[in-house]
Amino acid sequence: MGIALDRSESNPDAVLEFVDVTVRRGTATLLDGINWTVEEDERWAVLGPNGAGKTTLLQIASAVMHPSSGTAYVLGEKLGRVDVFELRPRIGLASSFLAERIPGTELVRDVVVSAGYSVLGRWREAYGRMDVRRAVALLERMGVGALAERTFGTLSQGEKARVQIARALMTDPELLLLDEPAAGMDLGGREDLLRRLTRLADDPDAPASVLVTHHVEELPRGITHALLLRKGAVVAAGLVRDVLTAENLSATFELPLAVERTNGRWYARATG
Repeated sequence: MGIALDRSESNPDAVLEFVDVTVRRGTATLLDGINWTVEEDERWAVLGPNGAGKTTLLQIASAVMHPSSGTAYVLGEKLGRVDVFELRPRIGLASSFLAERIPGTELVRDVVVSAGYSVLGRWREAYGRMDVRRAVALLERMGVGALAERTFGTLSQGEKARVQIARALMTDPELLLLDEPAAGMDLGGREDLLRRLTRLADDPDAPASVLVTHHVEELPRGITHALLLRKGAVVAAGLVRDVLTAENLSATFELPLAVERTNGRWYARATG
């Protein structure tokens, strides 16, 4: 549970395992020596300010990017030694960098069902009735079943996020990655989404998950672990109750913060 140990072979119980993972782009270091392990029954939150490296971390976890140095295992497979096109269908991903690639003219139903073929934009694939029924059921589960026949480009940012989560669940993934799923939502939309994500986190058959956000208020109940990043480095990682402290969050965001937990939800505010 928690932080990875230095090892030459992957942990057989790990869904994700990063060992000294570093990502450089030119003179910039986006991730700096990250050691991190996610196991099958864990629900992780990754928090940090803009530029902390959260999206880069998620791109490696989704097998979209390789580290510049260090070792990353995803679902037991070592990046650089695995066919990522076979690995990616085992990962459910909802992210702004993925949403930008979805054709705006695509029907919402097809955005979800096409995940079974690991494609963005329906072309010549023939989908069975069971596939379509599952896609519609997942849209209903995320509260956007009425949008199935709309085109993706007509949706609000919050609606697009819900559709992406439905798409991420389409293949019954072994790992679910959610990049700021509540971004751009109003209060009602955020609270409804968090209620649905809480149900998902409480489902014993749900996959291990990683949720990235800037705000502790956007964490659903059921999060078990947290990773705090600042300037590409780990500030703290481990059980959520040990990590989301005023001291750790203040160091992460470089601002004095008070932190409290009420009915399983987290809140933070500036002090002084």
